[in-house]
Amino acid sequence: MNLRRWFHQHSLKLLAIRDTPKAIAGGVAIGIFFGFTPLFGLKTLLSILFAWLTGSNILAAVIAGALHDIILPFMPVIYRWEYDVGYYLLSYPHRWPESLARLHREGFAWRNWVSYLSGVGKPLLVGGVVCATPFAILSFFVTQRIVDRHQRKKRASSPPPDEELNPS
Repeated sequence: MNLRRWFHQHSLKLLAIRDTPKAIAGGVAIGIFFGFTPLFGLKTLLSILFAWLTGSNILAAVIAGALHDIILPFMPVIYRWEYDVGYYLLSYPHRWPESLARLHREGFAWRNWVSYLSGVGKPLLVGGVVCATPFAILSFFVTQRIVDRHQRKKRASSPPPDEELNPS
């Protein structure tokens, strides 16, 4: 798969959406935000729901959420980074988590859902929200500027519509 061609095709889909630049940028920001969170299976549904609630473009939110499919090979590193940030924020006094090698030797209870969600899930979710927020804000402003410029160029290059003559 050619990464550049894939990105170009999806950016053209975003630019072809007929909506305000603010609504499209809001959808992109929501899709990027939920793409970073570790809510497996709920990302698309939450993107659609929040785009609808905020009046943002739903299609833009879904397309932006699909952007994370490109960085799928890097997601373990991103999730580890998010876990580290969440663990640091939730621990008192603040400290960084133990190394993965040490957790592996001690036999962390991965099969117990309660210990998984309280031990790994909460820091991962908090870190995901904290790390996703700056990327979502940045994507909002960048997308709004790009879509606004594209729509202005498109309006300038298209001929003005012919006015209909009113016989009355």
